[in-house]
Amino acid sequence: MSAPEKNRRVLASIGLVLTAAIWGFAFVIVKDSLDYIGPIWMMAFRFTIAAAALALAFCKKLKSLGRRLVGRGAFTGFFLFAAYAVQTIGCKYTTAGKNAFLTTLYVILIPFFAWPVFHKKPRAVALLAALMSLCGIGMLALKKEDGFLSMNVGDALTLACGVFFALHIVFTSWCNRDDDPILITILQFFFAALFSWILAPLYDGAIPVAQFSNARVVCSVLYLGIFSTLVAFVLQNVCLKYMESSLASLFLSLESVFGVLFGAMFLRERLSPIMIFGCVLIFAAITISNLSDQN
Repeated sequence: MSAPEKNRRVLASIGLVLTAAIWGFAFVIVKDSLDYIGPIWMMAFRFTIAAAALALAFCKKLKSLGRRLVGRGAFTGFFLFAAYAVQTIGCKYTTAGKNAFLTTLYVILIPFFAWPVFHKKPRAVALLAALMSLCGIGMLALKKEDGFLSMNVGDALTLACGVFFALHIVFTSWCNRDDDPILITILQFFFAALFSWILAPLYDGAIPVAQFSNARVVCSVLYLGIFSTLVAFVLQNVCLKYMESSLASLFLSLESVFGVLFGAMFLRERLSPIMIFGCVLIFAAITISNLSDQN
């Protein structure tokens, strides 16, 4: 691997960790915001803000839009919409910790979903690292209730979210090989917003105009739209161009680590010894996968 390629991979790694941190804090924002605004309306506003802002920033790029690119944007945008819809709705019926843990099912699924797309068989060490990461996230976020682990509607929806996120990451990585990642991101936001505006009145009811007199709601929507959607997904989609999806998923899985840390900072949640060990296990998994990928 040449020096420029190594530098790009290092920058891509940093970008993905920053993305995970932004999403980790979003768990706190989303859980709080669901008390004031419906989940699909929340998605409609966040993706509309992100799509409009990114389109204005890169308006010159829109001239190169073609039918194939729009089709790919709609295809990957649907998986993005579906993932966030089931995750956000699921967050209403389960704890934020379990929601964060079960979402990371995509860490395990991506190598299998990527196999038929990229014709690259998953390596044993990559699967081992993914399992280590998943176990670590479980130690951080999965909690025992009444002496056993329960599965409710929220848990089931969040599991489905992991499937959709895996598909979104794999197909976005596939599209980025031939297309501009910024244009793909704009189109994904646009179609995710469009699908949300269609579904929101059916699922959540009338548009919650009165709620926007609440500064807390406005700040939450702006954070989700600008940082958790616009900034984070631009970083993710650009970084995916320079890193294989199975390794990228391990970096992105750190959102659960940051979610627990931010929960401790802002919600005064305590980190038990097993949660700290979970952090260590995840970082070990990422290190093993990264070192093996460069050999």
